[in-house]
Amino acid sequence: MPDLAADGLLFFLQSSDTLFPTGAYAHSLGMEEMIRDGAVTNEATLLEFLQQHILPATQHLDLPLVAWAHRAAAADDRSALRDTDILAGALRPARELRAASLQIGRRRLAMLAAVRPTPLLLDFQAQTLDDPQLGHATTVWGAACSPLPIDSTLQAFFYQAVSCFCGAAPKLLRIGQEAAQRVLTAALQDAHRIVQAALHIPKEDIGFFDPILDLASMRHELASERLFIS
Repeated sequence: MPDLAADGLLFFLQSSDTLFPTGAYAHSLGMEEMIRDGAVTNEATLLEFLQQHILPATQHLDLPLVAWAHRAAAADDRSALRDTDILAGALRPARELRAASLQIGRRRLAMLAAVRPTPLLLDFQAQTLDDPQLGHATTVWGAACSPLPIDSTLQAFFYQAVSCFCGAAPKLLRIGQEAAQRVLTAALQDAHRIVQAALHIPKEDIGFFDPILDLASMRHELASERLFIS
């Protein structure tokens, strides 16, 4: 088995690269409908969308879930890992966003089990085969990175979470790659603060209520035409 603790940077590069087949490129995670509604129209409003919706959700929901999955996996506490994964689904009221989390997480888990297997990941994959509601993206990321430092694990997840919106934006808006990179650079300025805050959120306080994005996702699921799955 690969020594993940020794090649952590290579692992982050491999598993975050678009070549790694998680299917994340096919998801806008609610942004497509926000654009259809006119809430996101250009570079400036794209950054506002990230700052008002995505960064707070990442801090209060996604990153704490990654952190608790990382802790459970590092302790080889498979019951706690499963409980964290169940919580990851319960905290996403919009069915489409919940399904996207499962699709991305389960695809990542299957690929990791094939190329970088560990006993814990193989056991968790077996659980997901028995229960289609297990295998959320945050849980898989935290568990897979458990041999690595927790702050680096959260930083890498933060980058991937934010960059996916900037990658989808040029397909939906009249902005180019340079504008998308400016937005990404601006959003990344908050990475250290958000990661440090997320590390100290108790499990009982995890969650972020965002009815605007949730309703947009629910409308997107019923849209007559769409470019992205979610």
